[in-house]
Amino acid sequence: MKVVIAPDSFKESLSALEACHAIEKGWRKVFPDAEMVNVPMADGGEGTVQSLVDATGGRLIHCEVTGPLGTPVKAFYGMLGDGKTAIIEMAAASGLALVPQDLRNPLVTTTRGTGELIVSALNEGVSTIILGLGGSATNDGGAGMAQALGVRLLDADGSEIGHGGGELHRIARIEMTEADPRLKRVTFVAACDVDNPLTGERGASAVFAPQKGAGPDMVRQLDGNLVHYAAMIKECLGSDVERMPGAGAAGGLGAGVLAFLDAELKRGVDIVIEATGLASHVKDADLVITGEGRIDSQTIFGKTPMGVAKTAKRYGVPVIGIAGSLADRHEVVHEHGIDMVFPIVPGVCTLEDALHRAAPNMERTARNIAMALKCGSNLA
Repeated sequence: MKVVIAPDSFKESLSALEACHAIEKGWRKVFPDAEMVNVPMADGGEGTVQSLVDATGGRLIHCEVTGPLGTPVKAFYGMLGDGKTAIIEMAAASGLALVPQDLRNPLVTTTRGTGELIVSALNEGVSTIILGLGGSATNDGGAGMAQALGVRLLDADGSEIGHGGGELHRIARIEMTEADPRLKRVTFVAACDVDNPLTGERGASAVFAPQKGAGPDMVRQLDGNLVHYAAMIKECLGSDVERMPGAGAAGGLGAGVLAFLDAELKRGVDIVIEATGLASHVKDADLVITGEGRIDSQTIFGKTPMGVAKTAKRYGVPVIGIAGSLADRHEVVHEHGIDMVFPIVPGVCTLEDALHRAAPNMERTARNIAMALKCGSNLA
């Protein structure tokens, strides 16, 4: 029996690798000789760096960079096991969690630290950089990132503009002559699970800026600034990014990586599936086990269990989903490749207790699923 274990992390309780280990431990109590293959997964959001590092035998690299408020923060990124691919979560350097609630202001927050992480990865000699675009505190269209990479965003007097989405209206010229030449030798892939354009009623400012501290007047100001920014990119670089799907991701960082890095935008889970070689593990498996903290009707929209299930179904492999909880209408996942789903919480308990006991609950659930399969096989 070959079983591939490919869950996402269980937020605030288990990393994806820890979830793999708990499932394997429970399974081996029933099938001690089973071939178990652990493939920690993610969907491009928080936890993707750790999952890919764990899945490929890579390492974390820690460094100090410019935080979203312009002050130093301690950040990190991952080097995959091939030694040539870096994985960067922009939230590690420019994320909302790095800004106290009372200081959130997308007029001033910057993506410069994300650019500094890219520079560090370039210094490691990588040939591919994967960027996760979720969780930003910013609305600067990737301007700060570009400046960290040597792109010059100049005002009418020839001076560099400052930090934040509030400065973009000042751009009169964009110069690439001093941009890091190594950018042209690296392939950039950005994990992006939204199709929002840069501007307008579905753009970065209107949809995402309010959660970053913007009121209605600020939203209008930020959107107008991004309109100008897009026009300058088109005029100076010949790249028309304003209406591109995904350009509005991460406060417009999607537009920045398209314009300055010539990045390809892909669904996060698809990037992880490719980077981990999931298909090669699944194609001759007897069973695949996946999961995440909560399986519900939204799971079918690009979440990790769905990507895993679709990969498994290409080879006719059955799929079991394990979740911290099952919400109303979770049954829809059965129409998309997950054959069975099981919650790990044994009964009524506090959230604190559920999070604290996630590992033993996971192990027990995996053991019970394995025993049910064994009993069914014996009956047959």
